[in-house]
Amino acid sequence: MRQGFTRRPKALEAAPPDQVKNYITPGGIERLKAERHFLLTKDRPAVVQVVAWAASNGDRSENADYQYSKRRLRQIDGRVRFLTKRIEAAEVIDPEAPRTGQRATRAFFGATVRYANAAGIVRVVSIVGTDEVNLDRNHISWASPLGRALMKAGEDDEVVLHAPGGTETLTVLEVRYERIAVEQFQPPPESIASTGQPER
Repeated sequence: MRQGFTRRPKALEAAPPDQVKNYITPGGIERLKAERHFLLTKDRPAVVQVVAWAASNGDRSENADYQYSKRRLRQIDGRVRFLTKRIEAAEVIDPEAPRTGQRATRAFFGATVRYANAAGIVRVVSIVGTDEVNLDRNHISWASPLGRALMKAGEDDEVVLHAPGGTETLTVLEVRYERIAVEQFQPPPESIASTGQPER
């Protein structure tokens, strides 16, 4: 093991949201686009129909369907704006793209890293964008404490993880670059477009 490489990650400096790059994998950007497409072509039109139907029923001030659907419409529009900004700020990085030099042997965005803690427990994580985090799949954000600790580390390096639960030393066992399977977008079962009925 190389003892010379033990480092502490620098804290991310606060930057205005419009200046922070949205690093994301190809699967992640497709998921964001799929959700936005669903909202614009399925969910929003379905809610607009409910609003029109509810508005035709008379007094809107006491019309629960109308009030709820208008609120849902505002939520959808807010989510579409958010997704659009994330997509426009996206910098897509393909983990499978050819790499040379240190970019092939050290952990950067898109790396899958196998590491062990002091107790010898081995874990494997993939470093992805903030919109792709899925702890069930061991997908962690590059901006998370663990992601920052592993960044630029290579095989046999020791890194120090500063997490809310305390500080621990991790040993990197392997760094590899391969396809990261991001869970595809699935329309929520309770959406009006899925059920044909307003949510309650």
